[in-house]
Amino acid sequence: MTLLKTQIGRRAFIKNTSLAGGGLVLGFSILNSCKPRDVESMAVKEMPEEWFEINAYLKIGDNGLVTIMAPNPEFGQGVITSMPMIVADELDVAWKDVLVEQANFNAEEYGWQFSGGSQGIRRRWEGLRMAGATAKQMLREAAAQTWEVPVVEVKVSEGVLTHKASQNSAGFGEMAAIAAQMEIPEEVSLKEVKDFTIIGNSKKNVENQKIITGKPLFGSDYQFEDALVAMVEHPPAFGLQLKSYDDSEVRTMPGIVDVFKIKTLEDNMKRGYFDTNAFTDLVVIVGNTTWEVMNAKTKLNVEWEPISDSKFIVDRFGTEMEVHIPGGLESTGVHYAKMNEMAATSGTTARKDGNPETAFKTAAKVIERSYTCPFLAHNCMEPMNFFAHVTKEGARLAGPLQAPGLTESTVAARLGIPIEQIDIELTRMGGGFGRRAYGHYAVEAALISQQAKAPIKLVYSREDDMTFGIYRPSYQANYRAALDENNNLIAFHVKAGGVPETPLFANRFPAGAVANYLAQQWEINSNITIGAFRAPRSNFMAGVEQAFLDEISEEAGKDPIDFRLELLESAKNNPVGEKNDYDADRLAGVLKLVREKSKWGESIPGVHRGVSAYFCHNSYAAHVVDVVMDGDTPKVEKVVCAVDCGIVINPDAASNMAEGAIIDGIGNAMYGNLSFVDGKPEQSNFDSYKIIRHSEVPKNIEVYFVENEIDPTGLGEPPFPPVFGALANALYKATGRRHYHQPFANDKPPLVG
Repeated sequence: MTLLKTQIGRRAFIKNTSLAGGGLVLGFSILNSCKPRDVESMAVKEMPEEWFEINAYLKIGDNGLVTIMAPNPEFGQGVITSMPMIVADELDVAWKDVLVEQANFNAEEYGWQFSGGSQGIRRRWEGLRMAGATAKQMLREAAAQTWEVPVVEVKVSEGVLTHKASQNSAGFGEMAAIAAQMEIPEEVSLKEVKDFTIIGNSKKNVENQKIITGKPLFGSDYQFEDALVAMVEHPPAFGLQLKSYDDSEVRTMPGIVDVFKIKTLEDNMKRGYFDTNAFTDLVVIVGNTTWEVMNAKTKLNVEWEPISDSKFIVDRFGTEMEVHIPGGLESTGVHYAKMNEMAATSGTTARKDGNPETAFKTAAKVIERSYTCPFLAHNCMEPMNFFAHVTKEGARLAGPLQAPGLTESTVAARLGIPIEQIDIELTRMGGGFGRRAYGHYAVEAALISQQAKAPIKLVYSREDDMTFGIYRPSYQANYRAALDENNNLIAFHVKAGGVPETPLFANRFPAGAVANYLAQQWEINSNITIGAFRAPRSNFMAGVEQAFLDEISEEAGKDPIDFRLELLESAKNNPVGEKNDYDADRLAGVLKLVREKSKWGESIPGVHRGVSAYFCHNSYAAHVVDVVMDGDTPKVEKVVCAVDCGIVINPDAASNMAEGAIIDGIGNAMYGNLSFVDGKPEQSNFDSYKIIRHSEVPKNIEVYFVENEIDPTGLGEPPFPPVFGALANALYKATGRRHYHQPFANDKPPLVG
């Protein structure tokens, strides 16, 4: 049994539970257990006549139904089910009696309401458990007081309190009113893992019915009486800015209410870390309907001009950094030429172990390879949108947003109103994975509403969204490996950089496993805006690292899995350096599990296999990808996945997330590509930016989890990066050709110049 200290007082409890995890968190949205929320559909209990608030997260109805407030936004991770499972387990309530309501953004009550970084369950684990356990203890004390018995003798099971000696029993609803008046206990006990009854048992996604029946959930569904529709016109190319516009024809068109310009961020404004925005000067068209405004955009006459070199200050969570933005119109070919130049220089050393220079000079064999990848667009299924109604009394905002706390401060500063006068309603997001952490579209909606003096629904078209920025950067990594006369790996060198950031993780595997190790990095400034993309930086480095390790194992004449396990054994028993940020045992564990479950080593006629394993976001994942040839076309037939993410809350949902990551990774590896000519994206919709099709999805995906009692770690991102490498290695086995440049479907050295 784990004892957890609480703090006396309801407000202190709220702050403790909401801030216990800190950092990045994920949330759950409008949850209604495993039954539809509509009263007429409640098969077990009707909606209660009265609710009693136990703490900020919980209220209990007079008939025993329990409502859990959902503090964080949801974009498909499945935490709308798994997070309340944690609370319900510690509370000891029957799962069928749980409802959840989406809380609006409130930093004082809920703390850091952020979806991202695969940190939701990990960061909220203790706080959610404490919320349930504290409420249970208060109910026990209420029963003990009522029955005049020792509280230690009051037991709880599935929402029923019992006292064996006196033969008293009561449902939660009967004690809720008394419990709501109880003092917060100084400490509560948490369950042992073996005593979990809900955690670890699969529950269906509680919003499935609403999603498949088209019930309003998403920001695009949001309705407000008399709201007008707005769209923005941004520069057609990065490196351009607004000079002037002629709206005379637009103003005569049906349904158009107004045309004006806005500036989303002032030039002298200190930006927050997620205030990324290449286009701060926009032309706005406001009208009655989306169709009328979209038509009007085609008649707007805008003149653009080049930007100059500039710089601004960014507050990176308390640390100020100066960002330099170059002028000019950038092109993909020029980017790759510059990357080749940078790769040829020494770069900045991030880590050095042993004497790699000497080791390479005296090596029996040296392998050198270079890998590249392009920019990628997020392409969320729901394009950016947001609602805003700004009045003299304050601002009401609603929409899909990963970082409401960070956006709120920017909105307040830009509107010039106190932050206390801003209310943000969180809706379900139709995709995110980093794109909706950058809330420029919410700021735009607020500014438009303020100037139009009306409630506004801002809508982006697919083309607006894809060409506005916040991309996965373009990267390059150069690798060298040195082998001795016995084919032992004696030196390893990685040099990585990109536009405009480096993807290097200097302390990840195989750092710590090689006596002579060198990691270097470089960066190229750009005016193209980039940001978090599912498993930032890892989504490139995992693939190229694992592809290169396969080449080394082939040169050494060793099985790819055996080769990796040998290195991990060395990292465990004789680690080099002190900053290795992975657990060699856990990384080896997923490799051993995927080897077992895939039956690696067994020859399967016509099947070509590739393996990969990687650590990121505190978790470990390994894949075996099976490729078959359909004539001259390779196809992914099957993927076997092994994951170590600690305790798995909802196995079905966890498997779904891993399957989605695998499909997403295959699609991006094969087809993802965003290129530029004179600052203009060459792809603006799905006709030119290909994503994976249903017919290309693996026929079979098997997901296995390492069973342990480690507190939960990340899951949304860790299964994504290793797919790139496993696929590249399988394609080599199938076709005899190594892949060094993404996307693989068009793998050729990038054009430079």
